[in-house]
Amino acid sequence: MKMDLAGRNTILFFIPHAGQILHPWDISRPAYGSIRRDNTLGWSGMREILRMQQRLVPDLIDVLRRRHMILRHLALLGTAGRRTLAHSLAIGERVLRAETDFLREQGLVRIDARGMEVSEAGRELLREMEPMIGSLFGLSEMEDELRRRFSLKAVTVVPGDSDLSPAAKKDLGRAGAAALIRFVSPQSDIVAVTGGSTMAEVAGWLNPAVPFRGVCFVPARGGLGESVELQANTIASTMAKNTGATYRLLHVPDHLGEEAYQSLMQEPNIREVVAEVRRARIVIHGIGDAVRMARRRNMDEAAIAALVTDGALAEAFGYYFNRDGQVVHKMPTLGLRLEDIQQTETVIAVAGGASKGRAIAAVLRFGHEDVLVTDEAAARVILDELA
Repeated sequence: MKMDLAGRNTILFFIPHAGQILHPWDISRPAYGSIRRDNTLGWSGMREILRMQQRLVPDLIDVLRRRHMILRHLALLGTAGRRTLAHSLAIGERVLRAETDFLREQGLVRIDARGMEVSEAGRELLREMEPMIGSLFGLSEMEDELRRRFSLKAVTVVPGDSDLSPAAKKDLGRAGAAALIRFVSPQSDIVAVTGGSTMAEVAGWLNPAVPFRGVCFVPARGGLGESVELQANTIASTMAKNTGATYRLLHVPDHLGEEAYQSLMQEPNIREVVAEVRRARIVIHGIGDAVRMARRRNMDEAAIAALVTDGALAEAFGYYFNRDGQVVHKMPTLGLRLEDIQQTETVIAVAGGASKGRAIAAVLRFGHEDVLVTDEAAARVILDELA
């Protein structure tokens, strides 16, 4: 592939044929990961070429990464104006203008009165690059290190920082959907889902092309006092409707006193749904910052101060964890309990953004996660925590 580095020189960037090409928006396959080792040149040969190119043309990878990220963000956003895209990528409009002009000249981007969008040639280039991105940009090394340090079955790290970029958040949701598809049994399964904006993104990427006719989606817990579209009930039903699956709803408050808990558990329908939730073979959940989640749950300031004193960093499925992964507080609620999580066959965490890195690390230290889907910014913070 020829790349013109800011109009100065044209050099040849060689990437060996990697066999099977992954469509960048095909969620039925892992979103990222190492390049196949059975390619023509061989992995060690490719790495040697990259090493030499990095020494001879040190800005090559930076330019490649920047242009790839522009194409990828545009593909995820659909159509976007220059200002919106610059904000999403956290780069200056002047730099973006130069890069998008180059991409337009190469026939990879179309620009008109509606904004910018990726051309079919641009989408094809994304498809061709997909198997190599993890290794090319160092994501595969982060995945391997996280997998090894936390004894996980699988890890996916997507580019970017979902705190700053809506497109990175969409990419996180896409990779979360891919992880769910990988581990679910479409003929017969129960999947418990938590609420939150990240889970809503995961739900949006599921579609009828991947039928789950034997799957039942259930909310992991009762409703949270927030937007209806972000509640676990809504997300469970959306996932089911998008995949042809079934679902059950849990119409109870998220935060219950002991008396209310005992009373509701006497209701046959609620008891039946709770039993099904606790039989879930797969749990897919987000991870939140402890104090932020406490405020969303309308905890009083004294309780929040106690969380801080106890060192709470993270919240997941109603439990608050300190840096060492120990539970320091739990919400009295119907739904999944800690002992249920510990017995669940596959627990999938989907969370990203640099601001959540320490929280994600805390939940991983709890030791009962099986799959992690995160972004590059969070992965760096997690690995820094381990250093």
